[in-house]
Amino acid sequence: MKKILLIEDNNDVRENTSEILELENYEVTTAENGKIGVDKALNNIPDLIICDIMMPVLDGYGVFKSLSNNPKTASIPFIFLTAKSEKADMRKGMNLGADDYLTKPFEEDELLEAIECRIKKNDFLKKEFSKNTEGITQFLNEASEYLNLEALSKNRKQEFYKSKERIFDEGNAAHQLFYIHSGTIKTYRTTESGKEFVTGFFGEGDFIGQLSLLGDSGVYIETASVLEDAEICGIPKADFTKLLYGNKEVSNKFIEMMSHNLIDLQEHLVDMAFASVRQKTAKALLELDAKGMIADETHKGISIPREDFAGLIGTATETAIRMLTEFKNEGLITVETNRRLVLLDKESLKDIAEFG
Repeated sequence: MKKILLIEDNNDVRENTSEILELENYEVTTAENGKIGVDKALNNIPDLIICDIMMPVLDGYGVFKSLSNNPKTASIPFIFLTAKSEKADMRKGMNLGADDYLTKPFEEDELLEAIECRIKKNDFLKKEFSKNTEGITQFLNEASEYLNLEALSKNRKQEFYKSKERIFDEGNAAHQLFYIHSGTIKTYRTTESGKEFVTGFFGEGDFIGQLSLLGDSGVYIETASVLEDAEICGIPKADFTKLLYGNKEVSNKFIEMMSHNLIDLQEHLVDMAFASVRQKTAKALLELDAKGMIADETHKGISIPREDFAGLIGTATETAIRMLTEFKNEGLITVETNRRLVLLDKESLKDIAEFG
């Protein structure tokens, strides 16, 4: 049962509104002035607040500011009540950041619709979506409803790619964001001399292609190639744009889902610039392990070509092989017959990654 706090100094309005809400199966708490309302909001966190603007002791603006400054109540949907003659007050309330307003007297349907809409949107924003295909699908469907759009990517489906197939090529028109359901993907850029410069390895739960869609060129800035058979879900650029620019709240939620890829990229670029080769090697091994690409008791790992590993740490293939051999001789890693790496001493690798 959703909890609503109603702050209203007019006794008749307060009682009538409370009765309407209780009949709709809401748990209602009332307060006759702003100060009492703030105390009740802090002591019994509601799912939504309805608050009159003009009140004694503490007006609606004061209530909103007070609760907005408290982390426990800052995200609660807030609906102002105002008389028809107080349009300037309404504008001020919305400028402060209130979610909605109702003018008194209001119709019952108008009240219930506003509450339902705000609670539904707040539930969406608080929800955590799984980083898998089902979670992405759920997010897209609920984002469609939130934005009042037809279903985003209504006909989206997973595509199957075999090892060595390319998902997109550097320089081609960027028309989709891709979500990896399973498999392993490497991205790389081609240098002027024709060599591959590996920009990343990606697995289940990762997005690829977002930086290309965000750029001004309109083309993919790198190539994505399959290392191990993969299932990929494509999200058209039009849907990506709606999610990113159509609404601030949805955009924040979507960026949150993609952000770890971008943070990893930023950290990788910093490492490339300042870390020693030994540090880069240790960090790369730990990053690949975190993605399930290193063999252990729960992951079979993947066979990583040494030239790709060298590209990942930004060094020559011979240097990368020499560093892996050093780590093997120090008992930090071992190499299986199928060229899959196994980490034997993660703690020592973490020390090397941090301190060199």
